[in-house]
Amino acid sequence: QVQLVESGGGLVQAGGSLRLSCLASARTFRPYVMGWFRQAPGTERVFVAAISMSGGSTYYADSVKGRFTISRDNAKNTVALQMNSLKPEDTAVYYCAADATNYYTDWSLYDYMGPGTQVTVSS
Repeated sequence: QVQLVESGGGLVQAGGSLRLSCLASARTFRPYVMGWFRQAPGTERVFVAAISMSGGSTYYADSVKGRFTISRDNAKNTVALQMNSLKPEDTAVYYCAADATNYYTDWSLYDYMGPGTQVTVSS
C-alpha cells in the first residue's frame, strides 16, 4: 500500500514558477514509476510527466516540455515537479501517481494517486 500526498501548489502570476512535491509513504519507494497528472475544471485528467523507477528516464506531455522538469529522490521517498514559465492554461489540480510496473499516460492505469494540489496561474 502506498499513500501519496502532494504539496507546493498555490497562486502564481504568468511567467512565474512553482515546485510541486509528492511524498510517498511506502516502505520501499524505488520500485514505483511516478507520474504527475492535472485536471482543469470541466476537463479530463491528463498526463503531465512521468519518471522511471531509477530516475534515468523521464516523459513529458508536449504542452509542458521544456518548461516542466520531473525528478525524484528515492532516499527521501519524494518526487518533484518543477514548473517554470507558467501559463494561465496550466491552472489545474495536480495529482501525483505511482505504479508498480510501468509508465502510462492514462491516469486510471496507475496503482495509486494522491488527493491533488491546486495550481492557479493568473494572467
